[in-house]
Amino acid sequence: MTVTEQEITDYVERVRAALADLPPTVRDELTEDLPEHLTEVAAEADGTLVERLGEPAAYAAELRVAAGAAAPARDRRGERIDAAVRRLRARVDRLDTRLGPLLGYDSAGEFLRLLRPAWWVLRGYLAVALLGAILGGGLALLPRPFNSAILGLLLLAVAIPLSVSLGRRAHELRRRPRQLMHLGAVVLACFGLVLVGQFGGLARSNYPVEYYPVDNPYDSARDVFVYDGEGRLVRNARLFDQNGTPIRIGYPDCIDMPEDQEAAVRNGYPYCPEQAPFGPRPVPPAAPPAVGPTATADPSGTPAPTGAADPSGTPEPTGTAAPTGTPPPTGPTAEPTR
Repeated sequence: MTVTEQEITDYVERVRAALADLPPTVRDELTEDLPEHLTEVAAEADGTLVERLGEPAAYAAELRVAAGAAAPARDRRGERIDAAVRRLRARVDRLDTRLGPLLGYDSAGEFLRLLRPAWWVLRGYLAVALLGAILGGGLALLPRPFNSAILGLLLLAVAIPLSVSLGRRAHELRRRPRQLMHLGAVVLACFGLVLVGQFGGLARSNYPVEYYPVDNPYDSARDVFVYDGEGRLVRNARLFDQNGTPIRIGYPDCIDMPEDQEAAVRNGYPYCPEQAPFGPRPVPPAAPPAVGPTATADPSGTPAPTGAADPSGTPEPTGTAAPTGTPPPTGPTAEPTR
């Protein structure tokens, strides 16, 4: 297995760390030619540097003895920690060797080193996505710092090449910057898992969704409330674009259970009717019925006649007399009151 420059650099750094108690001039003198020596050892035969030279702490002890420098005072607690670290590293190395043939390589580490360029690109994307989430863009597939998709694209165009350049020059970094780089990689990897969980949960929904990552004030909307012309809340309303594709704005975060959230998405808007901004419209009171002229009832309960009665009891005709004969009355005749 070929030893890479990164492995040589790590080995040198660990040897220098084991000699940290020595004066800087003595430490630099002992490790001045160490990278060249390790390069020659790596070129002689296969195998890792640890397999051929031992642990960096043991190699540093040999350098210390060769230089006549006193060994540092170490308590038993530190020795136990070092022994535990060595056992853990030995187990990791054995696991690395066992997993390698499954991937078609001598070790899994050799296969993972081939994936470094892909990780450098992903690291740049995750850095911009995390920045967009911090600056108010939310968790989105396209990072949008300050809710601007254009700004997100510009940052991606800068961050990805910088991440690739940093990965290519990582072996030139000192110990502290390299540790910070590894810590940042862990943070970004955890954030990547959050993104996968977020979009994976949305993908499991049975309701087809079309997202519109446009720069408008409705990006921060959490729910949609539809009212009809009478001011009444419409339940289970759904929105579609001109192609018949469902449009979704917001997310039912007011519901705790994931199953209930998926049901709310399928049912339509609003997700949480109890949070409607406007209550039901008040119903106006009914108008009173129209009142027309009515006949005046007689106090005795008997309807009054419409025609005029003659005092003698004979009803007087209301019509005009014809030239011949007695004209018949045209209106109703009232019976004389008895």
